[in-house]
Amino acid sequence: MEEKRTVLFVDDEEKILRSLKRALFDEPYETLFANSAKEAIEILKHNDVNVIVTDMRMPEMSGDELLRIVKEQYPHVVRMVLSGYMQVSTLLEAVNEEGVFKFITKSSELMEELKPAVREALDYYNLYSKCDRPVEQLE
Repeated sequence: MEEKRTVLFVDDEEKILRSLKRALFDEPYETLFANSAKEAIEILKHNDVNVIVTDMRMPEMSGDELLRIVKEQYPHVVRMVLSGYMQVSTLLEAVNEEGVFKFITKSSELMEELKPAVREALDYYNLYSKCDRPVEQLE
């Protein structure tokens, strides 16, 4: 049986986090929530997170900076962006520099887009975590 996966959602808007909590309560993975990049880093230090979904525009530390840290310190974590702020140059930088798996806009169809996107990210994580196992485990 596969272990339960964990997804961390990061957004400085409390109402967004509350709506995510309500919408995702029945999903087949654990959910963690942080209202700042600094809080997210603390959660990453103490939890086995498989996917991170972060807003880009946050005070103190941007989503870009957070994704850079996650890529360096937790390279196995699949990185996603959930943002109402959509500047093409920022989006391309996040995809190219921080290896963002998916970019989802905050819109009225948010949950219709987010749920399948997170499941795809977890499938991606599961696929690549199997590939990283030592050869002895595979035999």
